[in-house]
Amino acid sequence: MEQLGRGAHGTVYRAVSMGSGEPCPCALKLSATPQDPRFQREVELLGLLHHPSVPRLLGHGTWVSPEGRPHPYLAMELVDGPSLYSWARLVPSTPRRVLRVLAALARALEAVHAVGGVHRDVKGTNVLVRSADEHVFLTDFGSSTHRGASRLTWREPPPGTSAYRSPEAWRFVTETSPSRDDPYTAGPADDVFALGVSAYRLVTEQYPASCDPRDAASRCWYDTSDKATGARPPHALNPRCPDELSRLITRMLSLQPAARGSARELGEALEQAARELGPKADAQLHLWKLPPVRRRVVPLTWRPWLAAVGLCCALGSGAIWRWRTVSDSKSLEAWTEANQHMGDADTVAVGDSAMTSPVSALDLPSIWMTLATDMPTTPFPGQLRPDSSGRCPRRSQVALRGGCWLKLDVPLKDCDDDSYVYKGACYSPVFPPPRPATSNPATRDGGF
Repeated sequence: MEQLGRGAHGTVYRAVSMGSGEPCPCALKLSATPQDPRFQREVELLGLLHHPSVPRLLGHGTWVSPEGRPHPYLAMELVDGPSLYSWARLVPSTPRRVLRVLAALARALEAVHAVGGVHRDVKGTNVLVRSADEHVFLTDFGSSTHRGASRLTWREPPPGTSAYRSPEAWRFVTETSPSRDDPYTAGPADDVFALGVSAYRLVTEQYPASCDPRDAASRCWYDTSDKATGARPPHALNPRCPDELSRLITRMLSLQPAARGSARELGEALEQAARELGPKADAQLHLWKLPPVRRRVVPLTWRPWLAAVGLCCALGSGAIWRWRTVSDSKSLEAWTEANQHMGDADTVAVGDSAMTSPVSALDLPSIWMTLATDMPTTPFPGQLRPDSSGRCPRRSQVALRGGCWLKLDVPLKDCDDDSYVYKGACYSPVFPPPRPATSNPATRDGGF
């Protein structure tokens, strides 16, 4: 059984379901805390959901540890693929692709809200994109709640990730008396706002301005002189973002919850935009992802000599390849003969054999210790570099290890898979903004 990841509330394994029909891979989520009531609430909500962008619940139960502690577990459809932000760095992210991804997530939220549920932790790291077909899944319902569910958290702030929390939730948390008995109740509008934050970062590579009233940057959300404007439009940060996509993301981040629209309305609008946008929707969203093309003109007098050298290299490589092929074939035969007895020794079931040696619940660290990554020692390709004096272009940027970084004001547990840890703080790499096209748009990047 392969461990896929650890979280604050449990560990996820790759396992094999041995239920009705043929064995199939599944994701097995085991609680870190004995008798954790979150798992029962998650099972209840997943049992109500039947949507192609929500992993199917395959089963659930309780495993008793050697110490006699009962740990709930649940088995879900396995999704093989990267998280949303990682996917965007691996593929050519175009506006049309982004619109389709956001539309699928809006439809998943529509299904959650239709049964009286609220996800409460929508963010890029809780979205998986299946590698086989780029199908999108909304995952990790551990912070979710639904109509009729008992309240498990009696302290503020409510469950979720601070960078994705809505202005109304932040206002309630900071302005409410600690002795108040009625805690903040998240609703569908909070999920829509969090989806907007995810979309904003996907398109601009930045978070919108903080909504925490204690942060000076939050004035754009709470200005009492009727000058509150909310986040800057994505198009202002990335000119390659079409106006239609920018407007839809800005709508999700509206100051007034009612102005954001329902998940169903947004799903319809996103799908329509994906269908109707012209060639500009197929252009790259981020120019830094385009590899530089460098051509070197070879003098005509050199070309016959280069052709001769190339032919000799090709003949030599062919001889070496043939020799290595024969050698590797013999090694492969020996390996196969030595390992024929192993069979299916590495496969496990969701039953007792899958749970014989789980990680001790007392040793489970918080989620950032598994998902956060140490800052690399060299800059990323295309990352902004400091000048000759060692300074980055903006005061908010920090020069570290040869590159420019933005320090994120988030707890380490919220340092997601697209950010990096350095000396106990969370940083995000800074890339140069896209340059507006200077040539005829009809001849570049699909007409954008």
